[in-house]
Amino acid sequence: MTATFETTSQVQIKRADALSRRTALGAVLTAGAAVFVPGAAVAADESSHNAMDHAAMMGPPKHQAIIDKALVCVNRGEVCISHCLMMLSMGDTSLKDCMTSVSAMLPMCAGLAKLAALESPRLKDYAKVCMDVCADCEKECRKHEAKHSICKACAESCADCIKDCKALIGV
Repeated sequence: MTATFETTSQVQIKRADALSRRTALGAVLTAGAAVFVPGAAVAADESSHNAMDHAAMMGPPKHQAIIDKALVCVNRGEVCISHCLMMLSMGDTSLKDCMTSVSAMLPMCAGLAKLAALESPRLKDYAKVCMDVCADCEKECRKHEAKHSICKACAESCADCIKDCKALIGV
C-alpha cells in the first residue's frame, strides 16, 4: 500500500476549483431563481400595479411604535440573559430569578412585535398578557438595577413596552 501526499499548492488548487464550481453554481441558481420570483412576473405585466408603488402607498405599519418597543425589549433582554449567564458561571446566583423573568419576557415581546406587524385581530388580547409578563420582568430587573446597568436597561425597555401596550388597549 503506497501513501500519496499532496503538496500545499495541489491542495490550494483543489480548493480554488471547488470554490469556482460553487461560485458558478450559485450564480446559475440565483439567475434561475429570478425567473420564478412572483414579483418579477408582476413587474413584467404592464397592466398590474408596480410592486414598488404598492409598497410605498402602504406606508409604515399601523402599530410601528409597539413593534419598535417590543423589539427593544427583545434586544435588551438578550443582553440581560447573557449577563445573567455570565454571572451564574462565576458562581453568582443572585440573578437567577432575573434570568427566569427575562426568559419569559423574550418570546412574549417577540410575539407582540409579530402580531402588531400582522395587525392581528388578537393583538389587544395578547398585549394584555404581554403587559403582565413585562411587568414581572421589570419588577425583577429593578431589584438589580443599582448594581447591574444591563438589568436597568432591560427594566426600562419593559416599562416603555408596558406604556405602549396600555395605549393600545386603552388603559
